[in-house]
Amino acid sequence: MLPIAILPAAGLLLGIGGALSNPTTVAAYPVLDNRVLQTIFSVMSAAGNVVFANLALLLSIGLCIGLAKRDKGTAALAGIVGFLVMNATMTQLVQLTNPEGSIDTGVIGSLVIGAIAVWLHNRYYNIQLPPVLGFFGGSRFVPIVTAFAGLLVGFMFFLIWPPIQGWMVTAGEGIATLGPIGTFLYGFILRLSGAVGLHHMIYPMFWLTELGGVETVAGTQVVGAQKIFFAQMADPNHTGLFTEGTRYFAGRFDTMMFGLPGACLAMWHCVPKERRTKYTGLFLSVALTSFVTGITEPIEFMFLFVAPWLYVIHALFDGFSFLIADLLQIRIGNTFSGGVIDFTLFGILQGNDRTNWLWVLPVGVAWFFLYYFTFVFLIKRFRVATPGHLDDTEPDPATSKRGRGAAAPTADGTQGAQAEGAVAVAQDSGQTQLEKEAMLILEALGGEENLDDVDACITRLRVSVKDSDKVVRDALKQLGAAGVFDVKGGIQAVYGAKAILYKNAINDYLGIDD
Repeated sequence: MLPIAILPAAGLLLGIGGALSNPTTVAAYPVLDNRVLQTIFSVMSAAGNVVFANLALLLSIGLCIGLAKRDKGTAALAGIVGFLVMNATMTQLVQLTNPEGSIDTGVIGSLVIGAIAVWLHNRYYNIQLPPVLGFFGGSRFVPIVTAFAGLLVGFMFFLIWPPIQGWMVTAGEGIATLGPIGTFLYGFILRLSGAVGLHHMIYPMFWLTELGGVETVAGTQVVGAQKIFFAQMADPNHTGLFTEGTRYFAGRFDTMMFGLPGACLAMWHCVPKERRTKYTGLFLSVALTSFVTGITEPIEFMFLFVAPWLYVIHALFDGFSFLIADLLQIRIGNTFSGGVIDFTLFGILQGNDRTNWLWVLPVGVAWFFLYYFTFVFLIKRFRVATPGHLDDTEPDPATSKRGRGAAAPTADGTQGAQAEGAVAVAQDSGQTQLEKEAMLILEALGGEENLDDVDACITRLRVSVKDSDKVVRDALKQLGAAGVFDVKGGIQAVYGAKAILYKNAINDYLGIDD
């Protein structure tokens, strides 16, 4: 997720620069027809475009940084070396056998070589060589051995990738032949998989590979729905609607900007009147987060654990949002998510004749009321324990709907006592509030001796633990986790934007060098 986090900044540069330097925009707003302004905008556009042009390399680097146990800088260097050698090997082999051919493994190649590079790093970063080769020992050995691995991976892809590439194109064409039905399935499955954090395995395949389409833009073949969109946006000669590959983005806006805020209003209205004031800030903040940035987990985890079936209905609605956007030919792309920032940059500023962004507004109003009335009815009818609805405490997913791996309270109430005790620790120390919270989280995770690795994505603290039974889930929730659930070999706790801060604080305390 590290390189993905770069995309909003790159998207801002490309979105603003590309939109305001486009000849159509300049013609519509003569005040922009200024040499100095156009120079600034064109530089911004080029600066943003270069990030997307090198996204595969950035993904390889990010994978190595994220999964390296120690000395992450050397791991990143190994990822760069392996990626460059792999691509040079493929390019040279293609030129020798078919000068007019080309191989572009995109994100697949970058993830393969990145995974190999970080595996080699974690295995050999502390290797001892014979004294005569001592200079090349330790971390210096890793980029060297990764270069040779890049040769082998490049040769492997030269042999196997052309048929795979052909299959992916065929699969993408197959989804395209399903028309709006295929778009619905994409949106539904993407949202459904987000419940367990597996959506990151789905959308990059469509955004960055042949599954999302292949287009020739400004004389260059571009692969992947997102890369095609930004190539077209950067092309001053592009006219008409953007590529239909934007159907893998356009359906997100009505759900994230209108639907889920409607669900928040519904959950707030389900709180008894005498307690609503207490929950106003909670629901308002998560609704604004979804509307502005498109980050939806803080809302979804309010009902996912206590009513998984309600999340399935939400996924169906999201699928239909993608379906309607496709039928209306809404052609808005995005960098990260479907909030108002991306909507403004890649919808409004690009012009209605290129995006059909105006259709988002009436559909969004309908989607707001669809979510609102559906959630009000179902929450009240089935007494769903959304925050503040049934009692004056936030629901406990681990006890009201105990999931796989959730530790049950002991007969003598030990776990509950630990949960309450954890919140009272370290109040008089000299630590900052964030450091106090991080130490309490560390204690709730079973302490230093129970941890193998601590990492985080945008909203989740992802921890590998030796014994999940030692994790006090109640304490994690009392410390602000919107949800806590088990994955193979570890625990994920949803802390929103604080997840990365807690990860850094815990690793600093443990003396782990990132």
